[in-house]
Amino acid sequence: MKPITLSIAAVERDTGLSKDTLRVWERRYGYPLPERDAVGERAYPLDQVEKLRIVKRLLDGGHRPGRVVALSVAELQRLSDSMPATQRLAPALAPDLHGYLAVLREHDVVGLRRMLSQAQMRLGLGRFVSDVLSPLNTLVGETWMRGQIEIFEEHAYTESVQVVLRQAIANLPDAALQDRPRVLLSTLPGEPHGLGLLMAEAMLAIEGARCLSLGVQTPVWDLVLAAQAHHSDIVALSFTGCMNPNAVTAGLAELRAKLPGEVEVWAGGLAPVLHRRPVAGVQAVSSFNDLPGRIARWRVR
Repeated sequence: MKPITLSIAAVERDTGLSKDTLRVWERRYGYPLPERDAVGERAYPLDQVEKLRIVKRLLDGGHRPGRVVALSVAELQRLSDSMPATQRLAPALAPDLHGYLAVLREHDVVGLRRMLSQAQMRLGLGRFVSDVLSPLNTLVGETWMRGQIEIFEEHAYTESVQVVLRQAIANLPDAALQDRPRVLLSTLPGEPHGLGLLMAEAMLAIEGARCLSLGVQTPVWDLVLAAQAHHSDIVALSFTGCMNPNAVTAGLAELRAKLPGEVEVWAGGLAPVLHRRPVAGVQAVSSFNDLPGRIARWRVR
């Protein structure tokens, strides 16, 4: 029986690694090593696809391709298991957080959304974002990185959080909104993750900011045009660490140069480069809890 293989398009969908990346790695690192199908197209054996999944997890955790692509699956798994926690969980919250994870593993999406909604109503939107979602996102991300949940389970979690957050934002009273500041939210091209963006929108909306989210991966010039069209006071961007650090700093510098000086640029998320290599004129936001104070200071200015 002929072994099962996947096309390059299927590998791109399955792993999140682009076709161009796969081709570059093949030339530069000698891996992956696809076979060729009857018409000469690349065909990837399943064992190579599984290794690429682990490599992608490590890249999302901050490792560089040149270090990890050549490692064996066993070495990759050990490296993944040894990665330190990116955020320490409060002991009092940890049991509750693992309860969410247990429901997710049971594939009870309705139950997961019910738990999230109940926590949001019990704690209020601000504390729900800072005390539950921030550490829970870390827990889910680390569990996925170690291969203990599947990609579809992580996606189900992300979609559930988005549903709950959008509903909570929609239920905020209109009277709480103020005319200013007007905040435009998005991510730069190459940053496909939008959950942090939505969490930031929730925290900003609580403070009365008028938010407009463009979703993810908006080109720099379109951000400039949108900020102009909507008379934005702040352009807020979210990063998870999956983008190349040079692309992060270059994109922020380009955006800052093209926006009027009175429009502030805020950048937050888990990308270490935001704090290691700050971009002139860009405010690096350390956590969601920083946002209320920043809004207050903006209004004073």
